[in-house]
Amino acid sequence: MSEAVQSLISAVSELSAEEKKDFILKALPELGREAVADPAFLPQLLPIFLGLIRESGFDLSQLLQLANMLGGTAPAPGRD
Repeated sequence: MSEAVQSLISAVSELSAEEKKDFILKALPELGREAVADPAFLPQLLPIFLGLIRESGFDLSQLLQLANMLGGTAPAPGRD
């Protein structure tokens, strides 16, 4: 892991829970657009998200229902 990445991880780890949530909501759309441009990356990322969902106790079928309800109404990244 590069020193820059380790420094970012350390800085984000020191944020409060609310600041981390804000950081994720602000940074993820931009980081995600760049990351998913690499077709090999999404298969690495998906298990992480699925693991987070399982750990939260959120039922995956409920998440799918929510995604279907949102359909095309969710804001596209970068259009908020």
